[in-house]
Amino acid sequence: MSTQSFSEQEKIRREKLQKLRAAGIDPYPAPLFPVSHYSADIKAQFTEETKENFARVSLAGRIMSINDKGKVFFIKIQDKQGLIQLYVKRDELYPGEDKSAWDVLVKHGLDLGDFIGVTGYVFITKTGETSLHTQTLTLLSKSLKPLPVVKRDEEGNVFDEVTDPEFKYRQRYVDLVINASVKETFVKRTKMINSIREFLNAQGALEVDTPVLQSIPGGAAARPFVTHHNALDVPFYLRIANELYLKRLIVGGFDWVYEFSRNFRNEGMDRTHNPEFTVLEFYVAYKDYFWMMETTEQLLEKAAIDVNGTTEAAVGDKNISFKAPYARVSIYDAIKEHTGFDVSGLSEEGLRDVCAKLGIHTDKTMGKGKLIDEIFGEKCEAHYIQPTFIIDYPIEMSPLTKKHREKEGLVERFELMVNGKEIANSYSELNDPVEQRSRFEEQAKLMERGDEEAMYIDYDFLRALEYGMPPTSGIGFGIDRLVMLLTGQPSIQDVLFFPQMRPEKMD
Repeated sequence: MSTQSFSEQEKIRREKLQKLRAAGIDPYPAPLFPVSHYSADIKAQFTEETKENFARVSLAGRIMSINDKGKVFFIKIQDKQGLIQLYVKRDELYPGEDKSAWDVLVKHGLDLGDFIGVTGYVFITKTGETSLHTQTLTLLSKSLKPLPVVKRDEEGNVFDEVTDPEFKYRQRYVDLVINASVKETFVKRTKMINSIREFLNAQGALEVDTPVLQSIPGGAAARPFVTHHNALDVPFYLRIANELYLKRLIVGGFDWVYEFSRNFRNEGMDRTHNPEFTVLEFYVAYKDYFWMMETTEQLLEKAAIDVNGTTEAAVGDKNISFKAPYARVSIYDAIKEHTGFDVSGLSEEGLRDVCAKLGIHTDKTMGKGKLIDEIFGEKCEAHYIQPTFIIDYPIEMSPLTKKHREKEGLVERFELMVNGKEIANSYSELNDPVEQRSRFEEQAKLMERGDEEAMYIDYDFLRALEYGMPPTSGIGFGIDRLVMLLTGQPSIQDVLFFPQMRPEKMD
């Protein structure tokens, strides 16, 4: 049988809880509380000329500071917009002879972290602070755990944030309360997604949903999470990509479809990787990868402006511009520039020799595509800070991509690099079902060699292609990485509300 141990503060708060209940005060009342105004709006709009509009105000929020002056309390509450001060006077809250309710509720019952609802009128104190002259006060929720102590300036802005990653990521609900900048990051995340959605909808794209549980984990080279479908008694996989389902919809007659999807890859975790992540993919009929590069520039320009009011983004000590156009560099040229090796005509053995000379680890499961990918990732990727399209990949790296119209052995593909990391991946989509089957079979051979990231053969997708898919261009954006760039965050964990962590041992 587990027992819960409490700190001294937690014991005191539980004692207060019992005293409140004994006095007939419900610490968790059921009725709604009618909020009429919010803190920032009041501060922005209240003047002597507008004070009649604030003669009867109803606010609710979490207590962030209490200044006990005896018969007067100055309390600051935090609502969805920020902080506002309450002026709470005993004899106005409880004008009768009996002051016991003041003692039980206000004097001895309130703690930092409690939620209260108040009504009153707005005024400006002698020190010039816009405040609420409180006429009624209702306890809405009693906090049983104390908030971490942080330092704030006179405006209530935190200047001594809690930075311990273990605390921040595991208890994000508290991190959001005490660190206002964290909340702003997630507000900007939503602004960015809304901006992208507006861009796509304005172009006539259709937002769709595709399966998260899949019988074949297709559309990307990645190791999947495996689960079991009890009713069907077969294994299923959490999706690693939604590409093949979206292309089925292009076969079905939609010209432009998109999806913001949660994808899952059973791989490592680091500053830019989380096993569960958000991707935007969209597919457009009758387009190619040149059109997609221009569209990507337009989309990212708009998103940057909508989030930050400018195409510039500060990431650490770097200033990144999302203003179009972006540079275009072939992957072979990039490798030659940054390693000195021309790998364009090399066999698998020749690529292994180059890797050995560059100090890049390889193993027997790696084919030509994986070896080239390793060279680029290890020696080139980090050099591309400003948005750059790396284009024209070797066919071995791109089993779902159309052959290049002019360059033998290459495909029409680009990856967008920003701040040394891939942000988007795009193709002129392969729509030849015979060629696609051959490419899948090559992937199957790599899987037999032990490559856990090789693609499965999706026979239903091949069948769909045999009905005919028009020329199509598609792209996938890493939404979490894009949020990192537009908010200046150093880690993917900082832009996910609840990043994956090792399970916590609870008492």
